[in-house]
Amino acid sequence: MRSGSLYWGSKSLTSRFARLTNSANRQSELMRKTTLLTLLIFLMPLVAEAAPLRIVNVAAPAINCVFSTSCSVRVKDSKDDFDLSNGGEGVLRTRTFKGASGSPAEGLFAYQYRLDLTDAVGAKPSCIDWISVSFGPVVSTLDFGGPARRDQVFVITSGGTGSIGLESALQTRDTIRFRFKSPVCSGTTAAKGASTYFWGLLSTSDPENTTATIHETGGATHVVKTRSPM
Repeated sequence: MRSGSLYWGSKSLTSRFARLTNSANRQSELMRKTTLLTLLIFLMPLVAEAAPLRIVNVAAPAINCVFSTSCSVRVKDSKDDFDLSNGGEGVLRTRTFKGASGSPAEGLFAYQYRLDLTDAVGAKPSCIDWISVSFGPVVSTLDFGGPARRDQVFVITSGGTGSIGLESALQTRDTIRFRFKSPVCSGTTAAKGASTYFWGLLSTSDPENTTATIHETGGATHVVKTRSPM
């Protein structure tokens, strides 16, 4: 009898241990799944916030008709010079104006930018591949021309100055990164550097002084003064 009792007692302990082990394994698996789900929920908004903006190429002075019934606008221009890694000096040009009464862009604020390395000279070229600007919400209710659709960014590729357009405009939260179709490079002699076209976008908010980040293909970055809605 004593031997049998030990046998059944051992069997009972083994069964109980197995149940405890299975329960611990289920709790561990549940905790792992909960952790993964929480991480996924946290990351999904970050991924969703990175969105490409719609870009359209336009001509000047026709683009002005979006902002004025007379197809002419009164602008405010500013610029900020910055030193490139090769010693040359680049310029970021900023232009702002407000949509006139009766125009499709009535009451909206237009922001235009142009990266100008025309007079930047160095022993060897320095090249810029993107620029980022804190901007906030972009107006997306207007058709700037080209395909019949609502656009967000326009590039003045005809009737203006410059030679390099935009490859993409990617907005993450409030910051927009504009990547150029080809690197914008300084020259090795005077007036031989490159320049982008003016590109623009709209906001419901008026201009404020802020900064932009300019990135060289070699990795150097430059913080320059500009204007934007924030």
